[in-house]
Amino acid sequence: MPPRPPHPEEAGCRPEPAAPDAGMAPVPESLYCRRCRRALNIRFNNLGMIVEYLHAAEQRGQRSDHRPEPVPITEIPDPIIECDFCSTPDAAWIYRCANQITDARRVTAQVIAAGDYQSQHHAARVRRTDTEHAFTQAWGEGWSACDGCADFIEARDLYGLIGRVVESLPAKLTRGKHLMRTRGQLHERYSDVFDTLAPSRGRIAPGHPLGIWTHPTGEAP
Repeated sequence: MPPRPPHPEEAGCRPEPAAPDAGMAPVPESLYCRRCRRALNIRFNNLGMIVEYLHAAEQRGQRSDHRPEPVPITEIPDPIIECDFCSTPDAAWIYRCANQITDARRVTAQVIAAGDYQSQHHAARVRRTDTEHAFTQAWGEGWSACDGCADFIEARDLYGLIGRVVESLPAKLTRGKHLMRTRGQLHERYSDVFDTLAPSRGRIAPGHPLGIWTHPTGEAP
């Protein structure tokens, strides 16, 4: 038996769909340090267990004078939200993409030919390198951005963004041969961000550390 069509009065009483909550952020909560109010990154072992919390600044080659005290960002009264790209303070936007992870490996052994070692010693060519899983770096789904980096993201200018970020990094990551490796790592990481970027962004505001998601990408607030 087909369903009974609604009575005109019943149809007229159906509630309208609820408007999206402007304060609802479609990104998982990030972890911040309770002590310094800055962002933390997470490292896992090969079993998926957390082995280390790391200040975002330490990830960029800087040092911290204290151990991380991880809590959700919403538990921090006034979090210091820096740009996840160039580290500029007072990030203005938050973007969402697929969860980014990077597997890091450590060298456990290197095999060289005996003849090479006898003739060249430490300059001997490595024939085989054995490695093992060191840790998995979880970058998360939410990426905060300052207005300057957001301009490159909105324009989908990957190389412009990489250039801006490289200029903000310490010299030990960009000097000499390190520059090519650093640019390569940024290209791999940011390519994944661009490829999986959600079609909207949130405006970071006081009381809304996860962003106010009301404006489509590319549209001014």
